[in-house]
Amino acid sequence: MARAKVQFICQECGAVHPRWAGRCDSCGGWNTVAEEPVAEAAPIGGKGGKKTSKGRTIEFVSLDGQSAPAPRKKTGILEFDRVAGGGLVPGSAILIGGDPGIGKSTLLLQAVAGLANNARCVYISGEEAIDQVRLRATRLGVQKASVSLAAATHVGDIMATLDVDDPPDIVVIDSIQTMYVTAFDSAPGSVGQVRASAQELIRLAKRRNITVLFVGHVTKDGTIAGPRVLEHMVDTVMYFEGERGHHFRILRAVKNRFGPTDEIGVFEMTGTGLMEVKNPSALFLADRQGDVSGAVVFAGVEGSRPVLVEMQALVAPSPMGTPRRAVVGWDSGRLAMILAVLEARAGVSFSGKEVYLNVAGGMRVSEPAADLAAAAALMSAETGQALPRDMVVFGEIGLSGEVRAVSQMDARLKEASKLGFDRALTPRNRSKSKSGDVALTELSEIVELLQIFNADGKDASTVAALPPQNTRAAGV
Repeated sequence: MARAKVQFICQECGAVHPRWAGRCDSCGGWNTVAEEPVAEAAPIGGKGGKKTSKGRTIEFVSLDGQSAPAPRKKTGILEFDRVAGGGLVPGSAILIGGDPGIGKSTLLLQAVAGLANNARCVYISGEEAIDQVRLRATRLGVQKASVSLAAATHVGDIMATLDVDDPPDIVVIDSIQTMYVTAFDSAPGSVGQVRASAQELIRLAKRRNITVLFVGHVTKDGTIAGPRVLEHMVDTVMYFEGERGHHFRILRAVKNRFGPTDEIGVFEMTGTGLMEVKNPSALFLADRQGDVSGAVVFAGVEGSRPVLVEMQALVAPSPMGTPRRAVVGWDSGRLAMILAVLEARAGVSFSGKEVYLNVAGGMRVSEPAADLAAAAALMSAETGQALPRDMVVFGEIGLSGEVRAVSQMDARLKEASKLGFDRALTPRNRSKSKSGDVALTELSEIVELLQIFNADGKDASTVAALPPQNTRAAGV
């Protein structure tokens, strides 16, 4: 009897190894390499192979053509529909990842309850019993929704149930890590099982025009378990972010074949489920204190939406030989770069001092436009002087100390003006665009930031006087 072919696959990153190893060469994980059987490939002909029938001719078409826009089904949750690109497209596969307990199942149960008004919806749970899902539906107040519920983990049974002439429109798989196919001997959740299960269900979705939503667990490194394999297979990837102890949740699209990427939806976790936040800027700034040194309002853009958040900095003497640098909600490498530029180009040294930077509200900022806001927060914390309460800050900082222009400046200023901000600290606006009654203080070099703060740091009063030569009105 011929020995079954096997391969060794890392359960964290999916890398294939010729033999077992204690440490994965790709991701560096320990004890993550497991043995899995190799699926038999169909013979393709040639030496020693069985000849197969000749393939059919492929038909080519031109790039110039008209295609009907994809119809979309709206969940009724505006923030979810925004991130999805306007609604769910039939025949698409959507992956939603997030930390355990962040609210993925709650969000999808609310979504299918809204879709049940004009679509046939199926919710398949592989982690919870039917009674547990019913308890959640009762808590959310959607127990009367026309949603078909089942508890199953065998992909073969799910395929046999859904592959009919009149299939449902929406199918939720909660979660893909609990599904398994009998062709593999490995346990559910392994890379081989996740890939094979998702492939079968996605093939069914394309053939029967079903919208499939997968729930994916996130590892300690913040990546979807079994991961990159799934991200390439599905049409849309969304991450559900937020601190478990915080009541704000952010749904972020990182891949979308039917809509924009980097779009976000903001939710608030309540006792009756997730509630939409239609004005996230006002929510993130709701707990803002008075004139406090080290606190700066950053006007950012997430997808097509301008969002104002507060960036907080704290500088304190360090009793240790190596001062600590701690960042929450921003890139730690970016903070190191800003500190180096401030020291090399502006002569402001943070050596021997601990530096802490935080983005308030549980928001995570990734765009370079936050550089100037971080630098202003650090300078404010170092000198003990607070920026005016009605001022927003944004701009990118280069290694040579220049302050670079950023995109969507008008949208940032309009959002700031709508929330009552009258002044903005920005890069030099070469296009001279006009937006609202916001007075702009424009900077070309990071050195000019020192003119705003008192260099000796003895006066802890609010910075009121701005460089008049660089200040102008943004227009009406």
